[in-house]
Amino acid sequence: MTATDVWSDLVGQEPVVETLRAAVASAGGDGRSMTHAWLFTGPPGSGRSNAALAFAAGLQCELGGCGQCQSCTTARAGSHPDITVITTEGLSIGVDDIREYVRASSLRPALGRWQLLIVEDADRLTEKAAGALLKAIEEPSKHTVWMLCAPSAEDVMITLRSRSRSVILRTPGTAAIARLLVERDGIEPSMAQAVAAASQGHIGRARGLARDPAARERRKLILSIPASMHDLGDCLRAAAQINEEAQARAKDYCDPQDEKEMENLRAAWGVEERGRRPAGYAGARSTLEKDQDRRRKRMARDAIDGVLLDLLSFCRDVLARQCATGIDLVNADVARDIDEMSQVWTPESTIAAIDAIVECRTALTANAAPLLALERMMMGLRR
Repeated sequence: MTATDVWSDLVGQEPVVETLRAAVASAGGDGRSMTHAWLFTGPPGSGRSNAALAFAAGLQCELGGCGQCQSCTTARAGSHPDITVITTEGLSIGVDDIREYVRASSLRPALGRWQLLIVEDADRLTEKAAGALLKAIEEPSKHTVWMLCAPSAEDVMITLRSRSRSVILRTPGTAAIARLLVERDGIEPSMAQAVAAASQGHIGRARGLARDPAARERRKLILSIPASMHDLGDCLRAAAQINEEAQARAKDYCDPQDEKEMENLRAAWGVEERGRRPAGYAGARSTLEKDQDRRRKRMARDAIDGVLLDLLSFCRDVLARQCATGIDLVNADVARDIDEMSQVWTPESTIAAIDAIVECRTALTANAAPLLALERMMMGLRR
């Protein structure tokens, strides 16, 4: 693997790279290692989508993913006409969207050798959407390859995963992430090591922490929460602050997107400011507003989940200190706070705090009211 080929972005995924490169080589030869449907699974930050995109570039490249040719550069830039990435900012991918992509998948490639479709968050496919995709996978076009991405195989409909070849990615190690940040992004080594540990194996988050001082400061404020939980008022204020910040971040992103989409909808239907509304416009507007609301809720929930993961890592470090495991701290930059809490909490209360955070994440996944779930969690973090 060279420093410039399409596989170089797959940090700590050597077995996966070996499997995909063998498939690329086979696709141009006997075809024994190649198939028309793939399922990429792995924890958040492991690079599922990056692996699928690297594989797509390798299949289009005459040299198997050199990283320098037009196919590789356009694939990396997201502009290759025969590589389609299917994603959603809402809570689900609907059947109508998938049917459009299924129809497109039957077309011959415009420039490349394959028609490649990458479904990010395949676990968000509705039951009907998964059924529509299943038909395409069961009767594939000769030049079409589907790549599904999900946290685990169990998150994907069983009939889809049973017809796809599995590629399992692992969480990249701290040393591998730090090395990538130094060599590719020019991050100072000590900073790279610190943010790589704090990212807990999430390459994108490590890069974000390295580049954004505000993100690093926000993380430190999050890690200070357990030590500040003295009474009920502290719990309620902390919960409200996390919820308000998550809602504000979702608003900052979604408001411009919502307005742009609404303008496009009005233009598509020929709606004037004070004119009559065409038949069907009200239904289309209602559908769009529901999709926008789902997107906003998802973004706010994801922002809260990032906070919960930081708190989990802090509790993990406290428990490691209490049990004298000798393992490296995830949050070594706040080691003093961790040592303090390891004296204030008992191992049992630390485990109870971890349980409270996990319970909150589960409640949010089940669509609980974020503020109520956060308040309940904070009460579990009281000293």
